[in-house]
Amino acid sequence: MDNSLFHGDLVTSQRVIYTPSKFAKSQLIHLQEIGELQARKPHTSQRENLASFLFFLVTSGSGKLVYQKTMYNLQAGDCVFIDCHKSYSHLTSEDDLWSLKWIHFYGPNMTAIYEKYASRGGRPCFRTADQQAYTQIYHTIFDLTDSNSTSRDMKIYEKLVSLLSLLMEESHSLTSHSSDKSRKRNLQSVKEYIDTHYAEKITLDQLSSQYFINKFYLTRSFKDQFGTPVNSYLIQVRVTHAKQLLRFTDLPIEKIGQECGMSDANYFSRVFKKTEGVAPGEYRKAWRM
Repeated sequence: MDNSLFHGDLVTSQRVIYTPSKFAKSQLIHLQEIGELQARKPHTSQRENLASFLFFLVTSGSGKLVYQKTMYNLQAGDCVFIDCHKSYSHLTSEDDLWSLKWIHFYGPNMTAIYEKYASRGGRPCFRTADQQAYTQIYHTIFDLTDSNSTSRDMKIYEKLVSLLSLLMEESHSLTSHSSDKSRKRNLQSVKEYIDTHYAEKITLDQLSSQYFINKFYLTRSFKDQFGTPVNSYLIQVRVTHAKQLLRFTDLPIEKIGQECGMSDANYFSRVFKKTEGVAPGEYRKAWRM
């Protein structure tokens, strides 16, 4: 770890260059660098092919980001979250020099996480509704870099996951803020209906008719609101209840399938194994030993 305070012609910055443990680097989302800067003169920073993901918050001033051939205008309160494998550059305004707080981090599953973020409508740049939450995470991670804790990398990992969770939540909010409130209530009712009636036959056509929602809208909007398609959510609920019955009752496996809305024993076994990676009988044996 290198904790450096840098005064130059272009910026005044404080940064921590962090080296995680071998375990953290191979298994966890881990910190690479964290810091903040105050620009002293207009300048451009440019990188590409960097095995890293970058989050930064504009805390004052303004500037621009160029990412994937698109230019974004940034001002205080805006956030950036980008994949640094791709070429990017950012520059501060001449007449409104900015200050930034940034975090560079990486992990073996970060590419998939970023793809999920983007698929949910997450953008490279957005205006946050909760600047304080990002600032708090930033300062906690910064303080942890100087900690003597033997679980320091795990604690940093926990906070980086909190950062990603916050980014995911805001990406969802940004895509759904214009949805009609009554339709949102209808979708909540659909979810509650599935939670209660999972043992019964449930189809998209039935839900569409019952709640007066176009089934194509229902399919798209349920996933936007709850993060999973209707059919996938129904399977999750049924498998969760099946797991409870497998662990805490002596009901035959075929009967459990029926109790959870999957009366075909072969179908139940196939769905359960696809979801859990083991057959119902194997699951019961492993969790009741």
